[in-house]
Amino acid sequence: MFTINQLPTEIQEKFKRNKDKIQDSSLIGTTGYTATDNDIMYDCIIALSMGKNVLLKGPTGSGKTKLAETLSSIFHQPMHSINCSVDLDAEALLGFKTIDNVEGKASIEFVSGPVLKAMKQGHLLYIDEINMAKPETLPILNGVLDYRKTITNPFTGEVVKAEQDFGVIAAINEGYVGTVPLNEALKNRFVVVDVPYVQGDILFQVLKSQSRLKDEKLLKKFVTLSSDLIALVENGNLSEEAASVRALLDTCDLSVYLPPIRAIKRGIAEKLEDDREKAAILNIAQTLFE
Repeated sequence: MFTINQLPTEIQEKFKRNKDKIQDSSLIGTTGYTATDNDIMYDCIIALSMGKNVLLKGPTGSGKTKLAETLSSIFHQPMHSINCSVDLDAEALLGFKTIDNVEGKASIEFVSGPVLKAMKQGHLLYIDEINMAKPETLPILNGVLDYRKTITNPFTGEVVKAEQDFGVIAAINEGYVGTVPLNEALKNRFVVVDVPYVQGDILFQVLKSQSRLKDEKLLKKFVTLSSDLIALVENGNLSEEAASVRALLDTCDLSVYLPPIRAIKRGIAEKLEDDREKAAILNIAQTLFE
C-alpha cells in the first residue's frame, strides 16, 4: 500500500508547507482511493509536483474522481471541479459578468469560474469527463495547460497567469457513449495514467472500510461478483458501469438491510438499459448468493 514516506523528501516538505498555509479546507478532497498498483498514486504525485497536468484514463466507476480527491487531500490543496458536457461553454469554465449594486449604483462585475479561481489561488483544477465537451470549447484552455500557464479572459481582457502550485487533473472515459476523441494537441499537454478497476484483496479492504457492510463472508462474495462482472465487461458482454466500484458500494450498503440479490438488482442491474445485461448480472448473483 502506498505511503507518503515513499516520496522524495522535497515533496514531503512541500505537503507540509501546503498544510501550514491552508485557510479554507472546505474544497480539499477526502481520501479513500486505494490503488491496486502503488505506481498509480506515486506517478500522479510526482507529475503534479513537477507542474505537469495529469490525465486519468480508465473505465466508468474505476475511481478516477476519488483518486483526484485523494490527491487533493495528500497535497493539502483545494480543488475546483468542472463536469464536462456538450453544453459546456467559456462561461462555465472562466466565469460570467453580472450586475451588482454598489452603494446604490449598478455596476457590472465579473464572477470568476473554476479555471480562474484555481489559477489565481494556486489550487488544483479537476476536469471530469473531459472528452464529453465539444472539441471547439476546450482550445480556450491550451495556454492554461502548457508551459505558459496563462489565459486572456475574453470577458474582461485580463491576462491571468497561474500562481505557483496550480495543477490540473482531468479524467477521461474512452469510447463511452457521448464522448469524442480527445484532440491530440490537447492530449499531448497531459501525462497519462491508467486507472484500472480495483480488484481482489484491495477491493475487499475498500468495501470493508467504505461501506456499511461488515460481514466479511458476504463482502468476499461481493468481491467475487465484481471479478465476474469485470470479466464480462472486458469480453464486451456488459456495459462498463455495471462494474463500477461506486455501484458496488451502494449495493453493499443496501445489503445490510436487503437480501443480497435484491440489493444487486437495485444497486447495479437496474442502472442498465439492456434487459440481457440485467439478466446476466442477476444470473451471476443467484449463483453466488443462493
